[in-house]
Order: sequence, then structure tokens, then C-alpha cells
Amino acid sequence: MSLDYRDEETRQEAPQQFERRPPDEIAFRPGPPVYASIIIALYACVFLAELARGIEPAILAAGFDKQAYLENGEHWRLLTGTALHAGLLHIGLNSLAFYSFARPFEALANRAHLSIVFLLSAIGGSVLTLVLNPVGISIGASGGIVGIIGFLAVYSFKRRQFIAPEFRRNLIINIGFILLYGLVLSGMVDNFAHIGGLLTGGLYALFAVPSDPYQDPRAALPPIKFAGVLALVGYGAVCAVAILEILR
Repeated sequence: MSLDYRDEETRQEAPQQFERRPPDEIAFRPGPPVYASIIIALYACVFLAELARGIEPAILAAGFDKQAYLENGEHWRLLTGTALHAGLLHIGLNSLAFYSFARPFEALANRAHLSIVFLLSAIGGSVLTLVLNPVGISIGASGGIVGIIGFLAVYSFKRRQFIAPEFRRNLIINIGFILLYGLVLSGMVDNFAHIGGLLTGGLYALFAVPSDPYQDPRAALPPIKFAGVLALVGYGAVCAVAILEILR
């Protein structure tokens, strides 16, 4: 970085002219992820409804049944399926992963992006699995969660001057593990939903994360903040529909 040298006379005439300092992202310590905690609470309410109805009947009632989507016009299933889980282990692992990756996300970027990325990635995962694997029933929030990882991966390369190499390496390892896990357990895990979510989150980051080191990625314009709240409310509505379909 070059210095803007001024002699004594110039400094006296313009004492307020200093070189801009880029935001120090490394020193920013992550706190509890507020928006992620809200999303987890929302799909936890759906899981309580599943327990009340029974897991299997609930999945049949509101899961992403692709045949019902295509043949019966039940388009709401594309979203409600992202709010259901197959058991305590499923929702527990998803929530643990979500919380873990959401902490650095909400520290390094504005939290409004998190709810937007989650919802778009959940949709992206459902769309890709519908196109490439249009049979069976898909459930779980993992498409949206993997989208968070995709966002962080692109972020870590676009803002590499602020991000430790170990952080990027860990993200790449996690992505590799998720893809390998999906391939090994292809009969149980919807790998296309993971890939669709990953690509959606990464694509969003390409446009949302500034490359200019002098732009603070934690700042967001009012329309983005409003969109973040709207995405949060939208997912809340998705969970409400899922609960109604499960319990009716």
C-alpha cells in the first residue's frame, strides 16, 4: 500500500486528509448468530409438529414429494420440505452445522445476507434435486445450510487479504466432506440438494461480497436489510404452512 506523502505546509493546510483504512475483519469477534437462531427455532417448531403427528405421516403430508409437486400441483412442497427433518439426529446435526457456520457468517457479513442466502439456497437445492432426481421425497434444511458454506467459501477468496488461509482450507475440507458424504450415502442423502444450495450460496456471494478492501462487507443498504427481514418472515410463513399441513 502506497503512502500519501505531504510536506509540512500541505499538512497544515489540509490536516483532515488521510488515507482510508480498510475494515479490520480479522479482529472482529463473532457473537451468537441472531438470524440463524431464529431460523433454527422456526424449523424446530415444525419438528415438534412432526413428533405430534408422527414422523412418517408428517413427511408424507408436507415433505418435498416430487411426484405430488409435478402431478398434483402441490408447489408449496418445494419449500415446506426444507422445514422438515427425519429425526432427532437429522435436526440436531443440521442445527449444529448451521449454528457453527452462521457465527462467522454474521460476524463477517451483514446478517441480512444470511436469511437471504439460506432461503435462496434452500430453494436452489430443491430445484436442482427436482430437475436431476425427480423421484422420492426430500426433506431437511441442509440445502440452505450448505448455501451458507458456499457463501463463506467465496467470501474467503474475495476477501483473502483479511481471512486466514486455515479458514479457507477448513471450508474446502468441509465442502469436500459434504459432497463425499452425499456420494457414499446416495440412497439416504440428497446430494443434489446440497450441490444446488452450495452453488446458490456461492453465486450470491460473487455479487454481494465487495472485492474492494475499503468497502466494509458488514455494511448493507436499507433494501438489503429489508430483504433480509422479508426472507426471515418468508421462511416463517413456510414453517407455518408446513405445520398446518402436518396437523390438519
